[in-house]
Formats: sequence, structure tokens, C-alpha cells
Amino acid sequence: MLRFAGFELDQQRAELRGPDGAPIKLRPKTFEMLRLFAASGGRVLSKQELMEAVWPNVHVGEDSLFQCIRELRAALGDEQRQLIKLASGGGYSLTAEVVTEPELSHAHAAVPAAGAAAPAEVVAIPAPATAQRSVFHLRSPAVLGAVTAFCVIIIGLAVAAPVLKPDFLFKRTPPRIAVTAIVDESNDPRGSAMAAEVTGRLTDGFAKIQNISVVAPRASAGVESASAVAASPDYEIRGELQHGDQSWTLRARIIKTGSGEVQAVAAASVGTAEADAQLQQSRLVAGVGHVLARRLNELLEPSVASSASRKSSAGGDKVAVEQSLASINQTTRERFGMAQSMLQKALGEDPDNVDLAVALASLQMRGIQMVWFSPEEAVAVEAKANATLEQALRAKPNSIPVLEATCRFLSATNHFVESLVTCAKTLGFDPWNGSALYLIGLGQVYLGRFDDALATFQQADRYDTPPASRWTWLLGAGMTYVLMGRYEEALPWLQRSIAITPATGRSHLLLGAAYQRSGRFDEAKAAVAEGLRLRPGTNRRSVWPPMKNASPICIAAWERIVQAEVDAGLPEQ
Repeated sequence: MLRFAGFELDQQRAELRGPDGAPIKLRPKTFEMLRLFAASGGRVLSKQELMEAVWPNVHVGEDSLFQCIRELRAALGDEQRQLIKLASGGGYSLTAEVVTEPELSHAHAAVPAAGAAAPAEVVAIPAPATAQRSVFHLRSPAVLGAVTAFCVIIIGLAVAAPVLKPDFLFKRTPPRIAVTAIVDESNDPRGSAMAAEVTGRLTDGFAKIQNISVVAPRASAGVESASAVAASPDYEIRGELQHGDQSWTLRARIIKTGSGEVQAVAAASVGTAEADAQLQQSRLVAGVGHVLARRLNELLEPSVASSASRKSSAGGDKVAVEQSLASINQTTRERFGMAQSMLQKALGEDPDNVDLAVALASLQMRGIQMVWFSPEEAVAVEAKANATLEQALRAKPNSIPVLEATCRFLSATNHFVESLVTCAKTLGFDPWNGSALYLIGLGQVYLGRFDDALATFQQADRYDTPPASRWTWLLGAGMTYVLMGRYEEALPWLQRSIAITPATGRSHLLLGAAYQRSGRFDEAKAAVAEGLRLRPGTNRRSVWPPMKNASPICIAAWERIVQAEVDAGLPEQ
């Protein structure tokens, strides 16, 4: 029996009772989540931890988690959200003190109440006899064997501890991050307010990261108390805001508090011509936050590559990974082929390098999405990528590149619900990750959730990070507008996407469909002709994206798009 805040959680009967003793009805999943909270000792449970415990081996979205949280708060009368609190890292905790009370056995029930006279046979049991019985049982061969085995296990764990992950034996305390106030160096009347807003947004963003905790900055002067020292951050984020003739610039860095060593530096600029101050702040914060979050993830998720990989990680392998990722984001068939060859060569020289294998899998998933593999090649590539990513996830489950690659794999293989879950986890380590937002939006499109997809693509555009991926969410927003039948609104998004990455061909075909439905027939024919020049041999049948697991709403909308492309000149066969 677990008691807290006047409530009783009867684990044997799977029942929650209120202060009046009346049972409170809960769904099984909601009860299980409450049981986890009550048994956690006040520890913060991450969203991922809750989902994996309550829905083991089942992929569910955060909506299911939030529904259980809402039901628990309603059952506990926690309208002020003080019993079940949202933590800074995005998890939840039960704040009430929990008392564990074992069920009374029949033997315990026979013990007389305090102050009553004890029966003679109870008080007559001599203590030495009890001690003798204990020694006798301890000396029995079965007990001695069990004790010996226990000691061997303890010694084995002590020996193995240095090579095991720390989490195997102990729960690591999340690193503490302090975001200090951004210094206004702008000499502009708006600078002070802008710096304060940027500080707040940067703090809120880092508070969403799962494997860290955000704390208040240390006092700059005076003697610190013991509690202040205990709460001092492991890292600090410091920065300055500057103003030029045509832009605002934010510079920030991560500093290791103990040594003062600079771990990462980032800078972002936005033009002063942009009239929307909130958009300026959002892009400044995302520009530095995205870079710093990835670097922080590297610090907290160290490489598990081979010794050969570690020796060369600062050289050619790192360059190969970076250039291949650029090819993912700004894709042409030629760049794709060059990046694939470069990664395959590097991986041939260092076959145990997890980072190279993940980068190759991610690149090849882009090739599958762009239909640059034959059907036979795609099957083999998919199987190899799946094995690579499963191994990488076991080795580095919280690594942003590994999660991104897995998200891209799930999207390319039309596992859209699973993709949404994995991409959401990616955002849990980099809240400004535009690539993850694009893949979430793509999943929402195929599930027929066009309004959600449009909001997701527009959110990615507000962050605009990484800039190399900008054409993808611009294309996603344009595609979604076309699917929704809002053709004129689609045009500027598609045009901006093509201006950045003009060689995919698919974007031109979508633009042709939007022109055709808008009554601009000559422009439609020209756009489709350019798409066919870039993708020769495309016809009505081959222009379709893979529709496995797509919703009927999405399939019907794509049928309208394809018909518009045919009307504008796409061949039937």
C-alpha cells in the first residue's frame, strides 16, 4: 500500500482510493503511470522513460502520455499542477511524500494492540533460541551457497564497473547548465529588451533538453553558501548581442565551469529589415541554440568508435561525415553519388566506425526518398541501413545524429507513426532541429494531418536551422498547401525552395500542379517541362511517392496533384 497526500494506492487490488476511502476509477495505463510515480522516490521520470515503461514494445505518441497525465491530475484534484509537476527537462515527478505500508499478514494481525496484556506463550519464547535457529540456517549448505554466490556477484560487479556504463550501477545526475544573461553590446535603444528576450528564449529551449537540467546562474560576488555550491552548474552558456548597420548578431559559447574551458562557440545573424521582432529573436536563438545543443550532445554522448576511428576522428572521417550531411540537405543526384562514394571509401578503411556507418545510412535513405536506387538496390540498402541503425541505437541511444538517421529511415520506409516518435525524441535533445521538424511534418502529411503538417513546416521556417535544410521545409509547406487545395499560397513556398535547391525535379512538378490549378497554364507547362528535363522518363505512374501506410485522405489528395501534373504535360506512360 502506498499512501500520499491523503490518497491510498493499493497495488495488490490495482485500486486508487481517495481521502474518503472511496475508490477512484482509473484506466489500467493511467494506474500504472501513477504507480511508477509513487514508486520513484520523487525522482523526475522522463517522457521516454514513462512511455517505455507504460507501453513496452509499443510505439505511441506523446498524446497518449499527456492524456494519462491529464487523467491523473483530474483524479487527484491537481488543477494547480502541484502534485504531478513538469520538470525543466521535460519529464514529470510526483512531489508528495509517499509512505509504503505493507499489507498485514495473518500472523501480524494476531499481535495484540498496544497496551494489551500479551499472552504467556508469546512472551515465553526465549530470545537465545531464536538466535540459535538463525545460526543453524545460516550454516546450512543451501544458505552458504547462496551467500557465496551473492559475494561473487558483488565482486564481479566491482571488477566490471570501470568498463560498464555508469548507468548500469548508478543513476547519473543530469549535468547542470546555467544560461547567463545575454550582454547587450548593441548601442541600440532596443538592445536591452532584445537581449532579455533572447536570454529567456534560450533558457526555455535548453530547459526542454531531456538529459540536462537548467539551473539559475551562480552569484557573481560574495561567499557562496553550501547549497549554492552544490547547485553550481557544470556548464555555463554566455553570450553577447551586437547590432550592425543591417543586422543583429548573437554570439554565444558553452564554458565548462570548473576549468573555464570553452567547449563550443556559435553565432547567428538576422537582418534588421525583418520587421517581426519575435521572428528575429526566434532565429537568433535557434541559430546559436542548434549548434550548442549538438555540441553538448557530443560531450554527453561520447563516441564509441574503434581505436582507429578515434585516431582519425579529427581528420578525414569527420570531413567525410560533414560533407555527406551537406549532400543530404542540398541534394542533387551528382552530389549524392559523390558523397556515397566518399563515405563507402572511408568506411572500407575503418569498418567499425559507427559515425561513418550512420552517416552512410542516413544519406542512402535520402536516396531512397528521391528514388535514386533501383527497386532491387533499395531493398538491399534498406536492410543494411536497418541493421546499422539498430546497432548504433544500442551503442548511442541519445545521440542526435543516430536519432536523426533513424527518423529518416523510418520516414523513407513509410513507418510514419514510429518516425513521429523518434523525431520527437530528437527534438528532446535539440529543440531547434529543423531536419527533425521536416520529417515530423512529412509523417503528418502521409497520415492526412495537413493542418498539423503545415504548422510544423512553418515552425521549422521560424527556426531556420540548419540553413542547409531550409529548402526541405519550404518544399514541405508548399506541398501541403497544394494537397489542401490552397494553390496560390503554395507558390511562394515552392519558388523559394527551388531557388535554394533547383535540381531535384520533383519541386518543379509540384510547382507545375500549383500553376495548373491556379489557371496559369503556360507557367504550369514550363514548370513540368523543367521537371521532366531534370528527371527524364518520369510519368504518371512513377511520379507517385511510395504510399504504403498512407491515409486515404493523403492518397486522394495526391491523386489530384498527379492529375494536375498530367494536365500540364506529364506523360501518362
